[in-house]
Amino acid sequence: MTSKFDYVKHRKYYFLFSGILIIAGIISLLSMGLNLGVDFKSGSRVQVAIGKTFSENEVAQTVTKIGLNPGSVTTAGDKKDLAVIQFPETITKDQYAKLTNEMKSKYGNNVDLTESTVNPMVSQELAKSALYSVLIASVGIVIYITIRFEFKFAISGILALFHDVFLVLTMFSLFRIEVDLPFIAAILTIVGYSIHDNIIIFDRIRDNLKHTKLKTTQDVEDLVNKSIRSTIVRSINTVITVLITALALYIFGGESIRNFMLALLIGLTFGAYSSIFIASQIWVQLKENEIKKKKLAPSKQA
Repeated sequence: MTSKFDYVKHRKYYFLFSGILIIAGIISLLSMGLNLGVDFKSGSRVQVAIGKTFSENEVAQTVTKIGLNPGSVTTAGDKKDLAVIQFPETITKDQYAKLTNEMKSKYGNNVDLTESTVNPMVSQELAKSALYSVLIASVGIVIYITIRFEFKFAISGILALFHDVFLVLTMFSLFRIEVDLPFIAAILTIVGYSIHDNIIIFDRIRDNLKHTKLKTTQDVEDLVNKSIRSTIVRSINTVITVLITALALYIFGGESIRNFMLALLIGLTFGAYSSIFIASQIWVQLKENEIKKKKLAPSKQA
């Protein structure tokens, strides 16, 4: 497969596939948005270790009984014995004490509650900091790739990077997975991995360019196919190794890092896909456009 498959020939289908996912993501984000955790919106989040299976409706009724408004109640934990109650407003110490007493009265004294609260100003600052961190990383990557390679590689790399990040957001929006602070750490990790994977192929393209003159669009396609074929085994082995590790941590690492590892699994998968089928293909398109313009230039002057 690696010696015969034409990776460049079918690039329109790769773009179409990614385009469909991006459109689905835009629709989902506009209609449903992200399922933001307490880290990014004001309110309180109480995790209740009940120690046995329970009904989410029953927990919600128990909370409502003491005059509190549970925005949502979800099940968590390996044994599905944790109740996560999301309150749209911050709860007071007295309300938390009442909730603790009511839960212990309902499910026994072994029930353990953990509460986290974020006010509106803090949540806004966290959201801004998360956005700035991704933008600063992106600008730094563009500058680095432009200096080391060329601007067309930088454009290709940054578009592939945004492709990977946006598709992770799409999956979290579609499946209503909670977005919290560890999610931002996962996004930054994905950014680093995505650009590293792209650079491997970009570096091989640059090396092959030293021995090749690109006179026609076919020359460009042959060059990129040759470069991908010589690096794909390394790329696949790398991503499989990382995915196995991430999957093991997702399964056995505990509830606190589950969303972080899930974001990594999704992002690493899309990152491996985009390095071969998106980033390098965008560079092909840009380079072919440049060659076509050069061919048209003399006839325009005439």
